[in-house]
Amino acid sequence: MARRIEVRTPSRIDLAGGWTDVPTYCEKMTGEVVNIAINHYVRCEMEIDNQRKISLSYTTDMPTGSGLGTSGAMNVGFISTIANQSQLPLETAEIAYQFEALLGNTGGRQDQWASALGGVNHLTFSGEAVSVKPLKVSAEFADWLEQHIMLFNSHITHVSGELHKSVWQRYLDGDQEIKNGLNTIRKAGLLMAEGIAKESIVDVVDAMRLNSAGVDILGLELHQPFRDLLDQQIADGTVRAWKAMGAGGGGVVGAIIADTQYTSKLIDALNAYGWSHIPWRIDYDGVVRTEINL
Repeated sequence: MARRIEVRTPSRIDLAGGWTDVPTYCEKMTGEVVNIAINHYVRCEMEIDNQRKISLSYTTDMPTGSGLGTSGAMNVGFISTIANQSQLPLETAEIAYQFEALLGNTGGRQDQWASALGGVNHLTFSGEAVSVKPLKVSAEFADWLEQHIMLFNSHITHVSGELHKSVWQRYLDGDQEIKNGLNTIRKAGLLMAEGIAKESIVDVVDAMRLNSAGVDILGLELHQPFRDLLDQQIADGTVRAWKAMGAGGGGVVGAIIADTQYTSKLIDALNAYGWSHIPWRIDYDGVVRTEINL
């Protein structure tokens, strides 16, 4: 019988701890990441006709290279589309990660887990194992996150594999500065997890600041495309903290505004430089698979 399989997978915001999910690091130290699945999706569709011929297509709300985990979401979608319907979301996430690893991806697992699970999660990585602690937030705090963490696409494309390669080679060579940067990012992930769990705005802001400080230790170029514009917004009191999404070097940046009265001001200021505001909401569903008989 002809059928169509439709799969939707969310991209994600990495609030803190990204980089520490890479197995190279978490072989010795646990990686600690807090991320949020968001309502910008990859959609996969596979049709199987009566002769069992197959067509497969993808669409994405955000481009690859944005820093929002689009590539990971795409591969979770692909695996979900061709897999048995009984396959569990975390099984799908691991297969998607291994698929990317075969293609030479040197990144970590947070993107695939965010797409598979949805919601707000504290992910702990130990070697090849992943422990998940869902962070249940009140409707009021969810609204604060959605209104105060503003996303902007700089339209500067990055290639995360190239960014990762240099950092991880220095880490393997025993570079103490890189180790210090990664350990700082790890501390930021733990502080962010505590802040979200307590619904502490102060901790969330401090964790993002600490994460950005750790990334700067890895390499100032990772935040360079955003630094001048957003540091000026901090000096003006419009923004309290900011960080690159994903590996940095371009793509999307997230900024925590001091108050929603500054929303239009920040959008206008960054639009003037060619950046685009990306409204978002939390996705609580994770991967969604629908099978339709034709």
